[in-house]
Amino acid sequence: MMKKRMTILLTGVLALSLLTACGGKETSEEKDRLERIQEAGELVVAMEGTWSPWTYHDDSGELVGYDVEVAAAIAEKLGVKATFVEGGWDGLLAGLESGRYDIMVNGVNVTEDRAEVYDFSEPYAYDRMAVIVRSDDERIQAMEDLKDMTTANTITSIYAAKAQEYGANVTGVDDLAQTFQLLLTERIDATLNSHLTYLDYMSANPDSELKVAVLSAEADQIAIPMQKGEDTATLREAVNKAISELREDGTLTQLSIKYFGTDITSAE
Repeated sequence: MMKKRMTILLTGVLALSLLTACGGKETSEEKDRLERIQEAGELVVAMEGTWSPWTYHDDSGELVGYDVEVAAAIAEKLGVKATFVEGGWDGLLAGLESGRYDIMVNGVNVTEDRAEVYDFSEPYAYDRMAVIVRSDDERIQAMEDLKDMTTANTITSIYAAKAQEYGANVTGVDDLAQTFQLLLTERIDATLNSHLTYLDYMSANPDSELKVAVLSAEADQIAIPMQKGEDTATLREAVNKAISELREDGTLTQLSIKYFGTDITSAE
C-alpha cells in the first residue's frame, strides 16, 4: 500500500514538473519577432553598403549613411543595438523574406508587388525617380522614349521594373557604381534611379557628363520592409512608433539634411 502511494506521489510530482516546464515558461518558438529581438539585444538590419548617401563606406572604411543612422536610432528606440549585414540587393530581399534579417533599411520604395511579399513600416523618406543619361544625349524626353533603349539596374529593383514597363532592355548590375560606369562608357543608353542618389553622385563627381532627362512628378514612399505575417506585427508597430518619434523630435530631418542637403522626410 505504501509503495502504491509513493508511486502515485512521484507520478504527480513528475506531471507537475512537466506542466511547469511546458506551460510555465514561454519557449523561444512562442515569442514573436520583437520579443526575440529584445531577448537577443540586437536588431539585424540588411543593407547594401554601396549606395551613397543611403548606405556606404567612408574613406576610413566605416559603414555610414542616412539609412545607417536611421536604423541605429530605431534600434535604440527598441532598446537594442543594430547589427548590420551587407549584401547584394536580391540576396537581401530573399534573406528578409526567409526571416534571416529582421528589417531592411536601404532606401526601399513601397510598391504593390512588394507589399504582397513584405510588411512595410510607415514611410520615413520620399524620393523621385530620375531617368539619367549622358549630357549630350537628347533622345529621351519622356518615359515613352525608353522603348528599345538599353538601361541598367539591379534586376529586382523598382527602377528595372519601370524601365521594362516602358519597353527598355534592362541590363542587370550589382551596384550604382557599375551602373554609372556603363552609362559613361556608352554601353547603355540610360538608367532609372533615385534622384537623390543622382544629386549625391554629381556632388561627389561634378565633372561627370550626366544629366536628368526625365523626373517623375510624384514622390515615391521609402519605408522599411520586414518578413510578412503575424510574427512581425508587434515589431512593425514598434518600428512605426520609433519612426514617428524620430520625425517629431527632428532627428529624421537632421539626418536628411546631413546626408542629402535637403529634407526628404516629406512628400512635398
